[in-house]
Amino acid sequence: MADLNYHHLRYFHVVAHEGHLTRAAEKLNVSQSALSSQIRQLEDRLGQKLFDRRGRSLILTEAGRIALDHADSIFTTGRELLNTLKQTGMARRPLRVGAISTLSRNFQLSFLKPALGRKDVEIILRSGSSAELIPALTALQLDVVLTNQPPDADALSDFVVQAVDTQPVGLICTPDLCPEHHSIQELISTVPLILPAYSSVMRMHFDALCDRLDVTPQIAAEVEDMAMMRLLAREGAGLAVIPSIVVKDEIVSGRLIEAHVLPDILETFYAVTVRRKFPNPVLSLVC
Repeated sequence: MADLNYHHLRYFHVVAHEGHLTRAAEKLNVSQSALSSQIRQLEDRLGQKLFDRRGRSLILTEAGRIALDHADSIFTTGRELLNTLKQTGMARRPLRVGAISTLSRNFQLSFLKPALGRKDVEIILRSGSSAELIPALTALQLDVVLTNQPPDADALSDFVVQAVDTQPVGLICTPDLCPEHHSIQELISTVPLILPAYSSVMRMHFDALCDRLDVTPQIAAEVEDMAMMRLLAREGAGLAVIPSIVVKDEIVSGRLIEAHVLPDILETFYAVTVRRKFPNPVLSLVC
């Protein structure tokens, strides 16, 4: 079945609003016979009669009124599109970003900052697990995935893994929870700790540090979500093992302090993309 001819629909739209073939032909700068032919072709395509002739006037049939409602909507949308493009100078390009749900919101914001406020970019942010986001990236439903645990990338894979930020990990707590002049060993062994999930790279490095220092941590909570670790630290539930970027606002305000920076423990944030023939040019803003 042939598609609808929108040139015919434009002629119908003008005739329907003018209610008169002669005036519509003058407005469209075509002959009446050519205009009549265009309307007949549209009626044949729709299988419905659109006008009844009464004297010199054309009256819409019920099918004609339905067609006019749709034509009004179509051409209104067209005008809105033109106005939008005139205002922005170009179409807004989408940047589809997936972020692991446990990732620092402050890091996500810093990553997206170059694209924020641009009239030519529309940011679409999706949060989820790696099992949800990586297949969406592979299917080109996302342009980039932000994570602290990237997928394996090798010569046979389509993943392009780029380290975009590295943050030192520290011991973060409320001022009253942290005794002054205590060493790392003393804090780990005497103050309750809020630790990252056991499966995380950061936790693996922290456990290795505890082994080197020969200390046994006093664990108050094991948390996967950095946002939840931040909230627990703010509530004084323990000494949080997290990058300072996660709680930078609280550190600036004095609500939390960084008691110690943990040696040799870094949290690396990655942007994962896939090789594609036509990459999204907006990615160059942030990657």
